[in-house]
Amino acid sequence: MGREFTLKCVIYDCDGVMFDSLEANRRLYNFIARALGREELSEEELTYCHTHTVHESLRFMFRDRPGEGEKALEFLKNRVNLNDFIPYLKMEPHLVEALKTLREKGVKTAVCTNRTTTMRFIMDIYNLWPYFDTIVTALDVAHPKPDPESVIKILQTLNVDKAETAFVGDSEIDRLTAINSGVRFISYKNQTVEAYAFIKDHLELISLFFPTQNPQGPSSFAE
Repeated sequence: MGREFTLKCVIYDCDGVMFDSLEANRRLYNFIARALGREELSEEELTYCHTHTVHESLRFMFRDRPGEGEKALEFLKNRVNLNDFIPYLKMEPHLVEALKTLREKGVKTAVCTNRTTTMRFIMDIYNLWPYFDTIVTALDVAHPKPDPESVIKILQTLNVDKAETAFVGDSEIDRLTAINSGVRFISYKNQTVEAYAFIKDHLELISLFFPTQNPQGPSSFAE
């Protein structure tokens, strides 16, 4: 196996890893922005909102307008159906195939996300429950990513060691979460961050740790 690393558990981020959710997030936050009378998000703001909790994102969006962040949270709670934006998610290619192979090989799988209530609906709509052993959202911990609490919760729930666990993410927050938790970070479609390894397709994770199958060609270890 890669670098003498025995893989027993893979933890996945959701947005940007399991799903391309940029368009869904763009539509959601622009909908709230327009409703509260501000301009649509800049690309910088969208990047922030794409990787942080919804509460952090709304406060960031209205950081220059005192009191508006709380008003936005209230609007979100009472006037927005987050499920309306789930259809704009696009599942990343070969995700399910990779998950099936991992589970066939006895590898436990989990989701660690800063999403909140929508994660369960996503699992229902895309029929992903059979492929994961546990899910931890921002609602399940006192301190979401990049704090290590969510990953520690997963490791304890699944009774696996951090030395045998990989975290697949696409952002600096994911990288910090992995580092803070003591697990190896595998970067998905992002070579601008430091990582144990880089993959561009979910099947490359299989070839990384189970090279005899090699369904997608070689992956790249960080040098």
